[in-house]
Amino acid sequence: MVTLADIQSARTRLGRAIYHTPCPVSLTLSRLCGCQTFFKLENLQMTGSFKERGALNKLLQLSPAECQAGVIAASAGNHAQGVAYHATRLGMRSVIVMPKATPLIKVANTRDLGGEVILHGASYDEALAQAKQLAVEHGFTFVHAFDDEAIIAGQGTIGLELLEEETKFDAVIVPVGGGGMISGIAIAMKEQQPNLRVIGVEPEYFASMKAAVSAGHTVEVASQPTIADGLAVKRAGERTSALVREYVDDIVTVSEDEIASAILKLLEIEKTVVEGGGAAGLAAVLFHKVTGLAGKNVALVISGGNIDPNLLSKIIERGLAKDGRLVRVRSLMRDRPGELARICQHVAAVGANILDVAHNRAFANLEVGGVEIDLTLEARGHEHVKQLLDVLGDDGIKAEQLD
Repeated sequence: MVTLADIQSARTRLGRAIYHTPCPVSLTLSRLCGCQTFFKLENLQMTGSFKERGALNKLLQLSPAECQAGVIAASAGNHAQGVAYHATRLGMRSVIVMPKATPLIKVANTRDLGGEVILHGASYDEALAQAKQLAVEHGFTFVHAFDDEAIIAGQGTIGLELLEEETKFDAVIVPVGGGGMISGIAIAMKEQQPNLRVIGVEPEYFASMKAAVSAGHTVEVASQPTIADGLAVKRAGERTSALVREYVDDIVTVSEDEIASAILKLLEIEKTVVEGGGAAGLAAVLFHKVTGLAGKNVALVISGGNIDPNLLSKIIERGLAKDGRLVRVRSLMRDRPGELARICQHVAAVGANILDVAHNRAFANLEVGGVEIDLTLEARGHEHVKQLLDVLGDDGIKAEQLD
């Protein structure tokens, strides 16, 4: 069982090798969320995520024989980079098994940091099984991504840093995958401030910890692909789920669109690039998944920033669409000169911007002589789109917003 003393020892052991990340307040997001919102910026660690805290704490406690044998881990990216970076720095061999669908940037970064990458399986759980098998076959020392006491204690040093902030927090919102980080943070903080609330956040498609807490034991959940790939764990850890049941106040879930919107808000407002898992906490607060936070001091752990640029571009578009700032409007018109110009004049008059125009004459359910016009527009939000549709309707143009 991990204790506060274990986490304090980990803090001493890690020393200056781990960055004490800042925790600034965001005035704009505080206004949008209805509470004083602070961000613990773990995306600023050397490898771009909190994972290296636990990885280094584990590596520093290995015996000389274990170090000589080399280490192996399974990871969707962040744990991989943490293990590879610190193993290389300490002179150890590291082998990392990653799911085949791992973003290319995480694979490349892991290799650049000295890790020997093996791509295997369609999910973290399949990569985990392969890593355990290779550990037995080749004598590697296995370094679990979350269900290990040294890993949990290392991640818990985040909680110690939060307690050292000038602000006294009423609640801490933590992304949850396998549960190592939230377990450590909860022990570190609630052992010293029992009234503080610790809330976990999972993607709807991988709510394995919520299922484990409800069932009283770990269960494998059905899943779908998620943009929060760092939280994509089908079965929570045995150790971590027990600690979560004891220390964590609640676990909520967020949708893919809510995560995308949170990523976009952090990028636009805070100029901070965050991966899907790292934005889960803001998504929960922004979309009011957690009650009782009004006017409170709330710390959100930004767990990582290792996001594939191609995925980021898609998320930006998805986030803009959810906010009503990137929209498609379809109009049914007579196919004659001047009709497109009439629509464009209305778009310009309300201050929207046309990005793309598509005409469809042959493949729509139209009368002969009709045309279906799809406009892709930049707008200021849902009310702005409604204003445009009202203006078009007043001019006799049948128009609708497309999903």
